[in-house]
Amino acid sequence: MIVAGFGFRGGATVESLEDALTRACGDLRPSALASVADKTRVPAFRRLAERLSLPVHAVSQDILSAQSTLTRSAAAQDARTTGSVAEAAALAAAGPCARLLGPRVISGDRMATCALAKGDPA
Repeated sequence: MIVAGFGFRGGATVESLEDALTRACGDLRPSALASVADKTRVPAFRRLAERLSLPVHAVSQDILSAQSTLTRSAAAQDARTTGSVAEAAALAAAGPCARLLGPRVISGDRMATCALAKGDPA
């Protein structure tokens, strides 16, 4: 199971999210999308999930904060108490033994980040 985790600004579009996903995935295809719970209700994120026909994992803030990330963003730390929302969401949704496939990547417009984690579909 590969989960694509996302962090994004309020003004991010579905194109921003798709760009971040494309940059992160290369030839891989995720089996689910994830973000912090309130972000999973944002219309652009919902449209991306619908467009890709992928399930969405909403990660609670406390579980997000408990993840160990590869990168550290001051903005993410201040807003969400994690180094990377994308990395933390991917890890949390992929399960307890998940591992990141690399650090988060940033969309060309700098509005969204995406990270991939591989785990067991427990």
